[in-house]
Amino acid sequence: MSFVAQTPQRQLPGAFLATPAPNRGHTPPSQQPSALRNVSYPSLPKDFGRVSQPAPAQPMASPAPAAPENLKPLQRAAGTINETLEQEKRYPELDSYVGQGISSEYRIPQLPATAPFQKTKTYDIPEKILEQHNRAQISTLMGLFAELNHAWIAIDNALYLWDYTHPNPDLIGFEEQPNSITAVKLVVPRAGVFTPQITHLLVLATAAEMILVGLSCGSDPAGNKTVNLYQTRMVLAVRGLAVSVIEGSAATGRIFFSNSADNDVYELTYQQEEKWFQGRCRKVNHTARGIATLAPTWTPTLPALPFGHRSGEYIVQIVTDDTRQLLYTLSSTSAIRIFHMKPNGRLDCCITQPWGATLGHIGHVVTGETELLGPDVSIVSLSPISATEAQKLHLMATTSTGCRMFISATSSMVLWGSASSPNPPTSIRVQHIKFPPPLQGNRPTQQQQTPTDTNSKALNHTRMARRYPPGYFFCFFTEDPRRPIDRLFLAAPHAGRISRPRDSSQPASTSQFAETGLWMLLESHVEDVGLVSAPFVAAATPLGFGNELAIQYDKPPAEVAILTNTGIHTIRRRRLVDIFAAAIQQAWRLDALEAEVRKFINVYGRGEVTATALAVACGQGEDVGPDARITKITNPEILESARKIFIEFGGKPVVNENLVVDQSGPTINNARPSPRHEGIALYISRLVRSIWKAPILLESTTPLGGLVVTPTVSLQKLRDIQRDLSRLQEFFAANKSFIDGLAGPESLTQVKTKQEEIALQAEHRALHSLVVLISNIIEGIAFILVFFEDNKVEDILLSLSEVSRHSIRKVTFEGLFTTEEGKELAKELVKAIVNRNIANGSNVDTVAEALRRRCGSFCSADDVVIFKAQELLNKASEAGGNSDSGRRMLNESLRLFQQVAASLSMEQLQWAAEQFTSMEFYAGAIQLALTVAKEKDRGNRALAWINDGRKDEDPRKDAYNQRTSIYKLIRDIIRKVDHASSQALQMVDGIYTTTAKRHEEAYSVIDNSDDEVFQYVLYDWYLENGWTDRLLSVRSSYVVSYLQRKSKLSVDHADLLWRYYAQRERYHDAAVVQFTLAKSDFQLSLEKRIEYLSKAKANVLALNPGIGRNSRLMLTHEISDLLDVGNIQDDLLQRISKDPRVVNGRREDALNELNGRVLSLSELFNVYADAGSYFDISLLIYKAADHRKLVDIQATWSHLIEQTHNDAIEKQQAQPYEVVSETVRRLGRRLQLAENTFPIPTLLPLLERYAFNYLRHTPSERAHAPAKEWVIETFLDLGVPYDTLLPVLEAMFYNDEAASSLGPSRRWIAEDILYLCQRWYADTLRAGVGAGVVASLMAGGGGGSLGGSGGRPGGGGGGGAGGEAGRTIAREEHVSAISNVLMVVVQNAGLSEELVDECRTLRLRVEQLLR
Repeated sequence: MSFVAQTPQRQLPGAFLATPAPNRGHTPPSQQPSALRNVSYPSLPKDFGRVSQPAPAQPMASPAPAAPENLKPLQRAAGTINETLEQEKRYPELDSYVGQGISSEYRIPQLPATAPFQKTKTYDIPEKILEQHNRAQISTLMGLFAELNHAWIAIDNALYLWDYTHPNPDLIGFEEQPNSITAVKLVVPRAGVFTPQITHLLVLATAAEMILVGLSCGSDPAGNKTVNLYQTRMVLAVRGLAVSVIEGSAATGRIFFSNSADNDVYELTYQQEEKWFQGRCRKVNHTARGIATLAPTWTPTLPALPFGHRSGEYIVQIVTDDTRQLLYTLSSTSAIRIFHMKPNGRLDCCITQPWGATLGHIGHVVTGETELLGPDVSIVSLSPISATEAQKLHLMATTSTGCRMFISATSSMVLWGSASSPNPPTSIRVQHIKFPPPLQGNRPTQQQQTPTDTNSKALNHTRMARRYPPGYFFCFFTEDPRRPIDRLFLAAPHAGRISRPRDSSQPASTSQFAETGLWMLLESHVEDVGLVSAPFVAAATPLGFGNELAIQYDKPPAEVAILTNTGIHTIRRRRLVDIFAAAIQQAWRLDALEAEVRKFINVYGRGEVTATALAVACGQGEDVGPDARITKITNPEILESARKIFIEFGGKPVVNENLVVDQSGPTINNARPSPRHEGIALYISRLVRSIWKAPILLESTTPLGGLVVTPTVSLQKLRDIQRDLSRLQEFFAANKSFIDGLAGPESLTQVKTKQEEIALQAEHRALHSLVVLISNIIEGIAFILVFFEDNKVEDILLSLSEVSRHSIRKVTFEGLFTTEEGKELAKELVKAIVNRNIANGSNVDTVAEALRRRCGSFCSADDVVIFKAQELLNKASEAGGNSDSGRRMLNESLRLFQQVAASLSMEQLQWAAEQFTSMEFYAGAIQLALTVAKEKDRGNRALAWINDGRKDEDPRKDAYNQRTSIYKLIRDIIRKVDHASSQALQMVDGIYTTTAKRHEEAYSVIDNSDDEVFQYVLYDWYLENGWTDRLLSVRSSYVVSYLQRKSKLSVDHADLLWRYYAQRERYHDAAVVQFTLAKSDFQLSLEKRIEYLSKAKANVLALNPGIGRNSRLMLTHEISDLLDVGNIQDDLLQRISKDPRVVNGRREDALNELNGRVLSLSELFNVYADAGSYFDISLLIYKAADHRKLVDIQATWSHLIEQTHNDAIEKQQAQPYEVVSETVRRLGRRLQLAENTFPIPTLLPLLERYAFNYLRHTPSERAHAPAKEWVIETFLDLGVPYDTLLPVLEAMFYNDEAASSLGPSRRWIAEDILYLCQRWYADTLRAGVGAGVVASLMAGGGGGSLGGSGGRPGGGGGGGAGGEAGRTIAREEHVSAISNVLMVVVQNAGLSEELVDECRTLRLRVEQLLR
């Protein structure tokens, strides 16, 4: 159920919120978790959250938790439980609802079903006691030791104790003193005075002395309390004091008492041994001072001394508050005194307030007239309120009219009780008065609203009252003082009204201090009352202390025993779950179930009601059976009704539209689970609240230094929690089809809107998390039970490492149930348990299977297999790793480990790998590591991370890191394999040694592994160590993919890739890599790129089986083209590096650009060749670019000839014509006499013109002039056919313009024609070609015109003997052409007679070739 969070105050300027300091007001509630802060239901009133007083400023908010969508089910469920437990701690403290003012609000049920208390059983006083009572002569006293289930009676000088719960109890008597007993009290002894066996002290006051009797309390096998008395020999003489009141301090062991004849407070001090001038017991009067303490007590036989005068006032009650170190006394005149119990043994009186002063203070509280508080009224009882329960309130005083006055005390410095060593209080005041309920006949209905009744006489003649935390009020009164018959009024805080805001229909004056009450007739006289159960504590601070709802499944309900003159009555506080179960039964019979449920919802809230209904359905309800025993409610109708209430009144999840901040619409995180989810979380948290934050074990040492390990929570408590959660699990399993959120996908068919669908998804997520948590808690408790019940815990812990022991000491049940760390620690403990059993010779299957059955998540089926594999490894080690049996066990162990590879931890893998390696089972160790790596990353996320670029922020990197940590083990194994192999012989007598075989097995596993990530990591390792030959020797497809991937980033890897291809005769692939490298953006020199291209060209031309002809030709063409461009660029690089025209700054830039990637032909021409007037390189670029514009080519040749001539003249190293001729020869070869870039019809006239002009303009050097035929020789040296040159010369001869440009006659050209024909004829004779050859060629049909395409070098037409096409006169056309041109030259050239004769002679010889 939701509790009201108080409104925080505005922060003060300069306030340090984190500074610890004593609280001076209400303890501020913890900041409410966001998941529960907005919970509200239709039944909540409009003024929800209204409080009467502000609270201090809230501390700074803690960092926000992880986003809900990222939480795993266990994390989500753990967060829900923690939030619910924090919510339970915010139950209002007593000071917040018992504020200044008055109230008289009670809810007194009309029917027994909803009564807050229940009489369980009445125990008769044994006959033996009655017989002793009848023999009494002087006095009789009766009382209870309720916490021990014993009652006592003092008859004259004898004291008798008996177990009132036993049907036939034995009497325990103390009759060893002669004096009449006047008072009896059970106290807690001071630590260190008695042996630990003495748990209590029985203080007996008689007329002459006070006696301390030791008492030990234990239990018999049936669970009944047993009591034994021990003589302590501690006696204090008190003759003259009529001791009537005794009280002890449980914290300090101090014993206080008072005399019925005065108002002094005495203390009985005791010690083990007597000391000088000091006995074992002595009396200290803390109130009388000076000589008055020496005066004897007044007796009727002695007159009173003037300095020892006593008034008639005496003490009637002493109570202590150890939390504040205070002692309170109530006198016969209703005066209240407060004493400070100092640590040094002093008892200082701080405050004395007479009844009159108290009445005067009441005036500011009670504004109207009241007959219940006046001088004739007395205080009959004081009940302390501890600092744990309230900060301000100290005391509750009950008057003889049944009014309860809540009193606070303050000191002059701070509010009392806020520090560990407080200052004593200096004043007290009445903070609140609770008036009695109306008379039974005048009770208003629940619909009537009446003002506070300050004159109810319902509790008049109150003679005894008790208050027990958190506010149980027992008031004993008599309707007729003349009759010793007591009635009882009981009241208890109404948790539903206190924890929730007041209803809007109620006036603002209505107090939040609401109680439920009950009238009970005892028909006897009450002698004593005592608390049987342990004192109520729901929290260690006032905030949350009184939350009864939180502990109703965790602790037994409060039980009070009332001793009367007829017997002992036991009253039991009814829990909400018990009241709800009874109300269901009653309403079911009256056919008013729904109306009754809605009443509970209006009071407690829907979440609390669903939690309670779930508890009833799971068998948590209890009732008093016909035999007065407390039994579980198992009535099927009640359980079925509770089940229906849980299902039908659990509410629905809703989407909070206020949390939608954008237009994307609501998401699952904007949905709030239903109140049913809140109820389930409440129920689970209340079952586990006592263990959730507790450590699972506690270590201590024996006096001799031995280790002792004990559970922090009793094993029986753990069994009870496990049983309750198992019932809850069964309930969900049986009813999940009826519960929205657990019904499965089919429930989505019933939704009508998108919001409903989202809300249902959120409900399923929340409920599923809790169901998973329930299962984990059940198994976790089972593990703890196995751990402590079936094992010697100390030995197991000592077998662990110190780090693990430290972690186990700190782990809590929450951590064990909900965190991976806790589960890993549990698995480590399981491993230690199994190892210990293995060491003791136990069968591992039996032990592991037992663990798996009881706590499967901590010892799964995989764990069992792991244990068995480890056992086989140990056995193999004993048998020897190289023996046949040892080898079989090693292989079987490997098989088992591989079977559960996904469950192996890194530690287990390392251990197994070390064991395998130590027994030379290297292949098994490597195979296991590879299998584990693969199973840990079954989605191959590591490879995907590699393929996607290895981004650091990618979460898949974690998978890669996990796998590489495993691969490091393999690297260590490889080192050991290599080391062992290097230290041993590989073959003996032609047979491989065992070491060699182990080496081969290991590398076979490595090379044949299909783990691509492993291969990549392994190859990286090879290269890091410089083992390139080892990498190139690996025959695996992953080497190629690895090198291909790496070659994109590294030249070295690319080099290794083409080398790997070349070693395996995959030359085409090697050529592709080399070609790619040549084109890449790597920092490579041009020389290196040309080298790659050259090698690529050689590889692509090699034999490449399986490569298509078209692919090979295309690659060859691309490589050749790029190689040509590269060579051109290299020419430019060399030229620019030596060109004096280029300035240094520009030279460096040009060289840097050229000495890198191969540039395009356009860049080379436009930026460098053309701009630098490198005409020869321009011609090379023309050829590479297939440029065919004759004008550009002719101009470039012309510029080149001119430039070459000028450079030769400038350098004077050779004749210019020689340089020009050599340049033409060099370019002709580079250009391969290509038609477009080496056009002979253009180039031959240019050279002829240059030769003529050169000789004409250098007459002085005529003697040194070359033979004019050097032009023809230049072309012939290049292999230009005769039949190509002759038509060009003939055309020049006939061209008048050309002839006139050469000189005054055609003689220059004619002489070249004659020289060309003579050379042609001479070559023909040297080739052995005669008339027969020509005739045979002609008969073969050879034909064609002179200068046809067959005449070019390499042409396909014509042909000639011995491959000398165009180089010999082998055709009729050749003969005819030579004859005709020589005839024309003779007739028109103007040659000398000598040359004319040569022409005629040559003509005849050529013609003879046809004969």
